[in-house]
Amino acid sequence: MKPIPIPKHYNYVAMFLTLNCNLSCDYCINYKDLKSPRNEITRASLIAKEWIDAINRIQINREDLPVTFQGGEPTIHPGFYEIVNGIRDNIKLDLLTNLMFEVDEFIKNIPPSKFTREAKYAAIRASYHPGQNDIEEIIKKILRLADAGFYVGLYSVMTPENAEHIRDIQGRCKKLGIDFRTKEYLGYDGKKWHGTYKYPLAVSEEINKFCECKTTELIVGPAGNIYRCHSDLYSKRQPIGHILDENFQIEDIYRPCYLFGHCNPCDIKVKTNRLQIFGHTSVEIKNIRDLSESEKEVVSG
Repeated sequence: MKPIPIPKHYNYVAMFLTLNCNLSCDYCINYKDLKSPRNEITRASLIAKEWIDAINRIQINREDLPVTFQGGEPTIHPGFYEIVNGIRDNIKLDLLTNLMFEVDEFIKNIPPSKFTREAKYAAIRASYHPGQNDIEEIIKKILRLADAGFYVGLYSVMTPENAEHIRDIQGRCKKLGIDFRTKEYLGYDGKKWHGTYKYPLAVSEEINKFCECKTTELIVGPAGNIYRCHSDLYSKRQPIGHILDENFQIEDIYRPCYLFGHCNPCDIKVKTNRLQIFGHTSVEIKNIRDLSESEKEVVSG
């Protein structure tokens, strides 16, 4: 198939191998759009060979932009090890994981070089979810992976009820030489939204407007569909293409959207980019306006 060049200003290439997960955090960002159980957002996934063919099409001519495996929990894809080892070596890989896998099996099946590159943060980024995965087990796994040559960073969302505990764990990890970083809580507590957003009204769920939106990310869902944004992915909206379509190429354009006000926090939060420079957002939005009566009918219908 034809190569897919990634635009030079793109900040992220995300492969959602699966949206299934072996945890059930009530603050999971995947739930925001549907407000439904995980089994309603999961869907079939490409098999290993299809993922390999798809990812090997991607043309990235710089080391600072890896292909990131995520989900859900990407390691529960039945072909995870086959996929990782089938990707050509000049494609850099990152992994977002809750570490709920057998570490020795991981070490046996994957060479550290697959997740090794020059960067200001770890290529394998583990997540700690209080009440869902055990911090003692996570620490043991990170140290075991480090002994095997993997660089693993640990992250946790600073939910209000767990903030003090997370700070305590962060201090403990620092003494152990574990890179523990926190992520801003993005959610609604019944009174207000938490998070730093470039377009605060976009997550209000109180308005519905037209806008034009352009992404800096390639977002590929479990079945190989390509989406404008995380909100479209999680809500099962119409994709803009398929990663196995012979003729698919990235169009670096603003696209019309009739759902401004119902965006996913991931897309509009202010964060660090791949170079760890703060101030980036995944999308740029312009021409925000009220819907016409005919547009309202189309959206509601």
